[in-house]
Amino acid sequence: MADDTAQTPGPTVPELDPVVDQGLRRIAALEKETADLKDQLLRTLADMENLRRRTEREIADARTYAVTNFARDMVGAADNLTRAIAAVDVEARANGDPALIALVEGVELTERELMKALEKHGISRVDPAGEKFDPNFHQAMFEVPDPSVPAGTVVQVMQVGFKIGERVLRPALVGVGRGGPKAAPTEAQPETPPADGHRIDKTV
Repeated sequence: MADDTAQTPGPTVPELDPVVDQGLRRIAALEKETADLKDQLLRTLADMENLRRRTEREIADARTYAVTNFARDMVGAADNLTRAIAAVDVEARANGDPALIALVEGVELTERELMKALEKHGISRVDPAGEKFDPNFHQAMFEVPDPSVPAGTVVQVMQVGFKIGERVLRPALVGVGRGGPKAAPTEAQPETPPADGHRIDKTV
């Protein structure tokens, strides 16, 4: 008598035709290759865009800063013109003879024309009186105890600075206000401003 407990075999899964199986594998491989090529293309395009932007930036910088060395020489000439004008006081101008007045006016005109030429090439003065001290564009020569201004305020400009574009060409030489009340005698005494005009090493 046959064993009734014997299990009936399940449905048979048909095998894929070898040609179909090979075709599916080929399609999967092509899809992966396509995805890899697309990813590589996107990376290449991104690299090219970054290169383009970097090249444009370098070209712009070269145009802006190509005259840096020449500009440093010209700001020295501008300083001399400013000193020449300042050497003639108000009284001398008021009572001076026409020749002196004409000379001063000629020097002032020359200074203005020079500054216009410098500004045309992206070079501008840095005169930070009353502004917050910026070590990127200012050089602190001494400190001035002054409770009427916030600490770190430029209270005196010894020499104006210049910048070309967004870079410092020559830092402005300044005196910086310490601000606030003077320290009590029992506390550490504030440093005496150096008489020789050397820069203060500590951060202002």
